[in-house]
Amino acid sequence: MQDKICLITGATAGIGKATAHGLASMGAKIVITGRSKEKTLATVAELKAATNNQNIDFLLGDLSVLAEVRKLAEEFKSKYARLDVLINNAGGVFAKRQLTKDGLEYTFAFNHLAPFLLTNSLLDVLKSSGPARVVTVSSAAERGGRLDFDNLQGERKYSAFGAYSTSKLENILFSNELARRLAGSGVTSNSLHPGFVASNFGKNNPGLMTIAISLLQPFAINTTQGAATSIYLASSSAVEAVSGKFFTKSAQSQPHNPVATDQAKADRLWEISQKLTGLVG
Repeated sequence: MQDKICLITGATAGIGKATAHGLASMGAKIVITGRSKEKTLATVAELKAATNNQNIDFLLGDLSVLAEVRKLAEEFKSKYARLDVLINNAGGVFAKRQLTKDGLEYTFAFNHLAPFLLTNSLLDVLKSSGPARVVTVSSAAERGGRLDFDNLQGERKYSAFGAYSTSKLENILFSNELARRLAGSGVTSNSLHPGFVASNFGKNNPGLMTIAISLLQPFAINTTQGAATSIYLASSSAVEAVSGKFFTKSAQSQPHNPVATDQAKADRLWEISQKLTGLVG
């Protein structure tokens, strides 16, 4: 990974931060994203000190806002001529249904549309950098996802874990469809389940959700273990030519949800996502 450029979203804490640490320790040039300038700068300083790698940079942006995703992609391309690895790591669970500045349901926008738009906005530099890799962090929660195109943004019915599970299913559908569309381009696309990780995940929510997650954390793996599969997909020569697959514990596996491999649904989700993000009229 020496001098390979890796862009990692949501890397100021948790799995993303551990992923950045692991790849920086292997000599990669790291660019992390965050919303808070203070927190992001502190993370960069911490990573530099911990890895003895000074090639760690950052970009700021709220990934729930489409204009900021586009701006982040343009800022990256203005600073860097290549991109070897894009890791779509940022994600979250939200107790109450809420809308973004674009009027989109937050979980859907942040967990699915953001990586969809960011990746598509960086495809030109990924292709020109080939061989390059796109790694999308999904979850075994995809098992409970229900892709209802009449309730895609929780318009009719919303539950926090229902929306989260569906977004993780959408991550796999996106990753698989991206792989299909990029076949022969020199850019691979794979998704993964990191494991149940002890982090700050979900603790942005008040009340019972935070309590429930906290009670389960003693049974969870640590963030270094949770980052292992992301690091493997970003760096291992064993998966250099592998694309359109799902991984668990650094090994190829099968999603539990049969919808995850439904080509027709992947194609329809892609078309809807294009329209919602303004990639097509």
